[in-house]
Amino acid sequence: MTPDELRQIYRGYIDCLNAQDWKRLGEFVGDAAEYNGTAIGLAGYEKMLIRDFRAIPDLRFNIDFVIAEPPHIASRLKFECTPHGMLFDIPVNGKRVRFTENVFYEFKDRRIRKVWSIIDRAAIAAQV
Repeated sequence: MTPDELRQIYRGYIDCLNAQDWKRLGEFVGDAAEYNGTAIGLAGYEKMLIRDFRAIPDLRFNIDFVIAEPPHIASRLKFECTPHGMLFDIPVNGKRVRFTENVFYEFKDRRIRKVWSIIDRAAIAAQV
């Protein structure tokens, strides 16, 4: 897989998330997916995303930049959203916040196998 092909797959994945097209999630996420070192599988990955969208109805994943070095992707995602209640143990309570996520992916067979995510919680805390 070339870097351009991997970037194209990744952009399709982000489009899938933003459309909340859970029927297509398995095209992008492997059955044995891991998130921050924990095996959650495709079903757990879907549950995590559904929970995120319920807590943040206006959630939208915006790619700031992507670096592809197959089988890995490094991406900086930007968010501007209005979470209900708590967000990452921070009482946001409906306030609009901006933050970023630095996320690294490992792909296997053209699907996400591992995810390592670091969210800028300090930026959220500074806004509430």
